[in-house]
Amino acid sequence: MNPNKSDALLRLDRTHLWHPYASMTRPPPVNLAVSASGTRIRLADGRELIDAISSWWCLCHGHNPPKIVEAVRAQAEKLSQVMFAGFTHEPAIRLAEKLVRKTPKGLNKVFFADSGSVCVECAAKMAIQYQIAAGRRGRKHLASVRGGYHGDTAGAMALSDPEGMHEMFRGILPKHHFAPRPETPFDGEWDPADFAPMKQLLERKSRDIAAVILEPVFQGANGMRFYHPQYLRELRAECDRHGILLILDEIATGFGRTGKFFAMEHAGIAPDILCVGKGLTGGAITLAAVIASETVAETISGTAPGKFMHGPTFMANPLACAAGCASLDLFDEYDWVGRVESIQNQLRRELEPLRALPNVKDIRVLGAIGVVELRKTPPPETIQEIVLETGVWLRPFESWLYTMPPFITAPDEVAAITGAMRKMALRYH
Repeated sequence: MNPNKSDALLRLDRTHLWHPYASMTRPPPVNLAVSASGTRIRLADGRELIDAISSWWCLCHGHNPPKIVEAVRAQAEKLSQVMFAGFTHEPAIRLAEKLVRKTPKGLNKVFFADSGSVCVECAAKMAIQYQIAAGRRGRKHLASVRGGYHGDTAGAMALSDPEGMHEMFRGILPKHHFAPRPETPFDGEWDPADFAPMKQLLERKSRDIAAVILEPVFQGANGMRFYHPQYLRELRAECDRHGILLILDEIATGFGRTGKFFAMEHAGIAPDILCVGKGLTGGAITLAAVIASETVAETISGTAPGKFMHGPTFMANPLACAAGCASLDLFDEYDWVGRVESIQNQLRRELEPLRALPNVKDIRVLGAIGVVELRKTPPPETIQEIVLETGVWLRPFESWLYTMPPFITAPDEVAAITGAMRKMALRYH
C-alpha cells in the first residue's frame, strides 16, 4: 500500500476508532492489516506477521482457507440474509446436522446466536426458563467458579469472575453464586477437597440455582489456567443430584483447541446445554450456537409460553452457516489431532526453559495453547517493537503471555513464536 495512504488511514483510525480494551485518547500501537493467508497477516508496508493467537483464538484452520472462502462466496450469490423466524435455509440445517454428529447423544437441539457473549446469554435464559417450566420457579440464579470468563455483555459479565476484569460493573450486574476456582492442575493428582466448596454451595443453594456454567478444563481470559478433568465429573454428578442444569462454555475450548474436539471429552461427560463459537466458522464470520438436550428443549416447549424467548436479528445467518459447514468439513480433511499434538509437544519443549527466567512465574501448556505467566508485562510500545522485530503477532493480557496458534502452524513458525515469547519475558523493564 502507498505509504501516504496508509498514514492517512492510521490518522483516521486514531481520530475515530475505539479499539477493544484500549484508551481512546492514548491508544496503543496498531498494525494496518491489508490481507491474510494461512498463518500470516500481511501489513500495509509489506511485512508479514505470524498470527500466534489465531486472531483471538478463532482461526483454527488459519486465515482464508480456500474451502471456507469459496463456501461464503457461493452462498453470497444465492442468499446472504433472511430472518430465521418464519424461514429456514439449507446452510443452517446442514450446520445443525454436522454439529449434532459431533456432540454427545441427546445433545441435539441447536439454537444459533450472533456471538459467544450472546450465546452465553441465551444459555442462561434457557436454563432459567427450563426451571420455570419444570415447576421450580425459585431457581432464578446461576452458579460458577472464580477465575472464569464468559463474555463482555451484561449477562455474560455477571457470570464471569466478579473480581476479574469486569469488577467495576459489579454494582449493575445480576448477582450469581461463585465457588473458588478449581486448583488441581490438569495433569496433577486429583484432590477431592478441590470440589468440596462447589459441592457445599450447590447443597446450600440448590433451590435458588438453575444451572452451573463454567469453561471445561481451561479457564481463558480471566486466568489462562488448566484444571483437572475430575472436577467436571464431580460437578456433573452433583448437578444431577440436585436437578441443576450443567452449561459448558466451549466457545474458546471447542473445535480442537485442547487436543480433543470438545474439552469436555477430557472428562468424558456431557452438559445439558453447550455453548460453542469462535472456531465454529473457522473464524471467518461471527457465529455461535447453543446446543441443548432433548429434555431441556421439550420441557421449555411443553409449558406456557411454550417457546424459547429469544430471537437475534442475524440468527443463523446463511453466510456464517455456510462458513460453519465448510469449517466442520475441514476437520475431516486433515490430521488436526496430529497437528495439535505436535504443537503441544513443541510448546512444552521450547517454553519450559523459560521457567528459569526471573520474570516468569509459571509455564502451562495443553493442546495448541501455551501460557507464560509473567511477573511483569512489557508496556505496549515494547510489545510492538518485539512484534515487528520477530514478525510474530502476540498480544499479552495482564500477566499472561500466551499463544494459541492455528493448527496448520509449521514447526519453524512455532519456534519463531516461542522465540518471540522469550524476548517478551526478558524485556519487561
